[in-house]
Amino acid sequence: MKKTGTIIILVGILLLFGIAMFWLWSKNAEDPIVYTTEKPSVENIVKKTVATGSIVPKEEVLIKPNISGIIDEIFVEAGDIVESGDLIARVKVVPNVSSLSSAQNSINSVRTQVETARLALENQKSIYNRQKELFEKGVISANEFDTAQSAYDQAEQRYKQEKVGLNGALQNYDIVKTGTSRGLGASANTEIRATVSGMILDVPVKTGNQVIESNNFNDGTTIATIADVDKMIFEGKVDESEVGKIKENLPLEITVGAIENKKFDAVLDYIAPKGVSENGAIQFEIKGTLKKGDTTFIRAGLSANASIILARADSVLTVKEGLVQYDAKTQAPYLEIMTGDQKFERKDIELGISDGINVEVKSGISKEAEIKVWNQLKEAPKFGNQ
Repeated sequence: MKKTGTIIILVGILLLFGIAMFWLWSKNAEDPIVYTTEKPSVENIVKKTVATGSIVPKEEVLIKPNISGIIDEIFVEAGDIVESGDLIARVKVVPNVSSLSSAQNSINSVRTQVETARLALENQKSIYNRQKELFEKGVISANEFDTAQSAYDQAEQRYKQEKVGLNGALQNYDIVKTGTSRGLGASANTEIRATVSGMILDVPVKTGNQVIESNNFNDGTTIATIADVDKMIFEGKVDESEVGKIKENLPLEITVGAIENKKFDAVLDYIAPKGVSENGAIQFEIKGTLKKGDTTFIRAGLSANASIILARADSVLTVKEGLVQYDAKTQAPYLEIMTGDQKFERKDIELGISDGINVEVKSGISKEAEIKVWNQLKEAPKFGNQ
C-alpha cells in the first residue's frame, strides 16, 4: 500500500511538472508586443455641430383677391418671373342678391333726387329769366335780381351734385354685379396683380375655383405665392444639447442633398428664444442667410444640412484623438514618445480644439516626434490557408 501511494504521488508530481513546462514553453512561443508609432501632422481643425432643415425664401408674399368670386383666367404658372403690377389672374364675380338689390334701390333713390333737382333747376331758370327781363327794363332793383340769380346758381349746383351721385350709384352697382366698372382700369377688383417682383413659386388655384376675398374675418384664398429666389435662407432646428454652444453671426456651411459636391456659405442670424418639444426632445429653430456667390439655382423647400462652425484652427499640429492618454489622478493629457527601440517616455502636452478625430496640440511635442500607438488592436487569428 505504501509503495502504491508513493508511485501515485510521484506520477502527480511529474504531471504537474510537465504542465508547468508546457505553460512556460507556450509563453515563450508568443510573439512579444511590438508597439507601432505615428507622427503628428499639420491639419486644419474645424469644430462644428450639424443642424438639419431646408432652404426657403427669405420672404414669401401671398397674393389674395380683394373680392370673392370664381377664377375666370390664370395668366402665370409656377416658375414664371413677374414684376410688380403684372396681371396674375382674373376673377369673375358672382353677385350677392342682397347687395345687388340694395345697389339697385340706391340707384332708384338717386334718380328720384336727380329728377327733383332738375325740376327745381328749370323752375329757378324760368324765374331767373323773368327777373332778368324786368331788371333790364328797370322794373326791379338790383337786389331782387341778385336774389333770383343766386337761387338759380344754387339749383344748378344741386342738380350737378345729384348727377354725380347717380354716376357713383351706377358705378357701385356695376362693381357689385361684375367686380369692376368703366374707368377703373388696372384698379379693377377682378384683376389680381403681383404686389412684388420675383418668381411664382406656387399657384394653388385653377380656373373655375371659387375664391374668398381677404378681410378682417378671413385670410382669403391664396391665388399665388411670389418670392425673390436670389434671397434664400436656411431654416432648421438644433437640439437643446447643442443650442448653448452656438450664437448669432457664426459661419455656416450649407450642403443641399439635391446638389452634389457643392457647399454654400451662410451666416447664423436667428436662434429661437423658445424651444418646441418634438418626439420627446426640445428643438430650437435657427435661420441663416445664404451668401449666394454663384448662379446655382436652389429650389425652395430643398432639404439641407448646416454645419455650424463653433471653432476653427488652420495649419496646426495635430494628433489622433485616440493617441492621447490622461493621467489617472490629474487627468492631464500626455503622449508617450519613442526614445529608443521600443522605449518610450511620457510627454505632457497642451491640447487645443478637437473635431472628434484629430486634436490640436499647442505645446509639448515637435513635428518629428514618434508617438506610441498604445491602444493598437491585435490581429485576428488566421485559420487554415487564410
